[in-house]
Amino acid sequence: MRDLIKATKAISDETRIRILNLILQRECCVCEVMQALDISQTRASRNLNILYEAGFLEYRKDGLWALYSMRKGLDPRYASLVNAIRSELLHNEAARLDVERLQKAERIGASCSAKK
Repeated sequence: MRDLIKATKAISDETRIRILNLILQRECCVCEVMQALDISQTRASRNLNILYEAGFLEYRKDGLWALYSMRKGLDPRYASLVNAIRSELLHNEAARLDVERLQKAERIGASCSAKK
């Protein structure tokens, strides 16, 4: 039960839902999330870490970058939550604009590699 509470708290925040929307498109580093959502590095890192700790995301290192993606073999309960979010955001204008900005985002520096 504790894990489910942690997961639902993690997705109860608009920024984290927007981040999940980006990660559903492709793996992202912190700087790409920053650019797509127009948020600070601290805010992007903190929210990525919350999603990671809750079990939604995994990350891998690639040179200077820590790249976040959806966890493979996601718990079926979590997969249901993610699918509900995905369905809800299909026709959401803000989510569409975030994805457009993600397509233009670039990996810009070593600050992206900080995994908390």
